[in-house]
Amino acid sequence: MSTQDYIESGILELYVYGKLNEAEMEEVFKMAEQHAEIKEEIIAIERAVLFLSSSVSPRLSGKNYEDIKSLIFGKEEPKVIELKPKTNWSSYLGWAAALVFLLGGYYYHMQKQEEASAQLVTVENEKSKLQKDLVDLEFTNNENQELIAIIRDPKNIVVPLLGQDVAPKSYAKIYWNQETKKVYVDGLGLPNPPEGMVYQVWSLKLNPLTPESIGLIENFGISKKRFFEMSASFDSEAFGITLEPAGGSPTPTLEQLFTLGKV
Repeated sequence: MSTQDYIESGILELYVYGKLNEAEMEEVFKMAEQHAEIKEEIIAIERAVLFLSSSVSPRLSGKNYEDIKSLIFGKEEPKVIELKPKTNWSSYLGWAAALVFLLGGYYYHMQKQEEASAQLVTVENEKSKLQKDLVDLEFTNNENQELIAIIRDPKNIVVPLLGQDVAPKSYAKIYWNQETKKVYVDGLGLPNPPEGMVYQVWSLKLNPLTPESIGLIENFGISKKRFFEMSASFDSEAFGITLEPAGGSPTPTLEQLFTLGKV
């Protein structure tokens, strides 16, 4: 309903005459506070009522007033009864609702701020993890490229090492570059060594049998690819891998010969 419709509805006249109930009176009061034109209309109605009342009411002298008062109250002076102001509960309720609204808004704001902070921490953690994964991926990619280059290098002699009596299912592979004397051991087919033991790689001359240790595989379980770089100081006719005590042995333990292969 528009303001003009509200004015023309007749409710303002009833308000001035006091013919509305408490809820309706409260509603008109609020509308007057919110809309200046409604407030002005109420004032105009009140003035009109006062004007009409004064124009039709008989004028009474002071003596008439005293006579009427004596007829009503007698000779005793009327007692003045002090009226207590009516508590405006709607005002209190309004302030209480506003306070609840403010507290609720503050709680909601703090809750959202905490959620945003938690989300930020999560995002930062995920970002750090992604960065680490990216570095690991780049490192792995570079490592793979190096392995591919070694495997494809035509200067590398490939020597398959087959499983022996102590471990028939074991196998390994040697990539040997005679020019650089580099030896790359692919130990993917070897089982994890027992605690306190290491694999030792040997370069062999066959006639007479002359073994030379070219290195220990001490971090066997750490590398997933199990690809290790060593070097051979003389021409090899065969390669073997034995299981030795930690620190290695001066000569191979033939009872623990896991793999062997001729060039």
